[in-house]
Amino acid sequence: MIDKILLETIKSNFTEAVRVISANKVRTFLTALGIIFGVAAVITMLAIGKGAEREILAQLELVGVNNILITPIPDEPNENDSEQNEESGATEIVRFSKGLDLLDVKSIQKNIPTVKQISPEIIMETYMIKKGRQSAVKLIGVSNSFFETSNVHIGQGKNFTTAQAINAQPVCIIGEKVEKKLFTGESAIGKQIKVKDVWLRVIGIIEEKLISATAQENLGIRDLNQDIYIPIKTFLVRYKDRKIIVDQPRPEGMFMIGGGNNGPKKRTPRGNYHQIDRLTVQVNNSSELKSTAEVISKMLKRKHNGMLDFEITIPINLLKQQQKTKQIFNIVLSIIAGISLLIGGIGIMNIMLASILERTKEIGILKAIGATKQDIILQFLSESILISLSGGVIGCILGIVGAYILELATGIETIVTLGSIVLSFFVATLIGLIFGVLPAKSAANKNPIEAIRHE
Repeated sequence: MIDKILLETIKSNFTEAVRVISANKVRTFLTALGIIFGVAAVITMLAIGKGAEREILAQLELVGVNNILITPIPDEPNENDSEQNEESGATEIVRFSKGLDLLDVKSIQKNIPTVKQISPEIIMETYMIKKGRQSAVKLIGVSNSFFETSNVHIGQGKNFTTAQAINAQPVCIIGEKVEKKLFTGESAIGKQIKVKDVWLRVIGIIEEKLISATAQENLGIRDLNQDIYIPIKTFLVRYKDRKIIVDQPRPEGMFMIGGGNNGPKKRTPRGNYHQIDRLTVQVNNSSELKSTAEVISKMLKRKHNGMLDFEITIPINLLKQQQKTKQIFNIVLSIIAGISLLIGGIGIMNIMLASILERTKEIGILKAIGATKQDIILQFLSESILISLSGGVIGCILGIVGAYILELATGIETIVTLGSIVLSFFVATLIGLIFGVLPAKSAANKNPIEAIRHE
């Protein structure tokens, strides 16, 4: 019985609140603007945070938590080399480096105990031929450990066998997009494809891996779904090995002399003299990343005759920096959302106090006919909560639309969850409750006789 009376009281209060708010639509909307923008900002912020979290996790899966990335630095020409040599008239002394090669891979694997496994890659831009038509493709020479260090799963078929890898057999594993392009509506397993001048037999197809444009740009990750993978020895034997120098009169290839014995010496760049294009080193524990990278750097520098012709990066550190930047952005957005909600709450308090002054006589009559302080408080709290909830509904819609537009306009992934919408409603209700208490108590404490006499 008591519950029924309470429900009727709440229903009556909210009905009256709807009447009062409907009578002042413009004023109510202007009052709720702070709540609207605050709630929209909260939903957008949470959507950005959730999208960033998923993106970071996806990128971690791509680069591996315990991976160190080593990339060679090709010998590029320096426009100022010639001018500096001519001005100084000095002989340029250039050290010789053998470049990043498979011997480095063996040394790292053998001499550094913290290394779990290592995966070299050789990358070549080439073409594949299907029914007389050429298509651009990346051919990647890899070891068997590549698929594990890169978190790539073979969906159909199998990995390279030891015999295939050692004997340089013409076999390949292709990305799912390559299969769709070449073998529409049929399986590619067991079929032959021609890559440049070599026929390769398809033995496996990797599962499609979603790689965002941001990950490709920031972390240097390729779209693995569009590549063709062959054993690294197959690549060196059947395609190209940069360590084999053909028709090179000066094998060292470091500089040429011009202008006589006393003339300036101009450096001739060797281009990409590295045997491998990328080296992924996986360590046992993430705590060993920094120390292992330092040891590898010293080892390679010594083996490369003191030349720093390689770059070592720890992808997880780059991701942590990205995460920190996004957290700062979210904090700024949270402050903006908090200020908007605070302004919205102050606006509600202000409009409710003004409403009490306008309705003083009405409050006196209500109290005169038997309304208790609790009834008056509930009546005005219902109005403030209803204003907040109305602003919350509009804010939620604006936040969802805003998150969608933000993703389309900037490419930043946003994920709106049910939890963020529920939280926004809770915050909106709480604002209405907190900032409606003072005006409601002010109305309840009015003297009924003075209130009725009020003009």
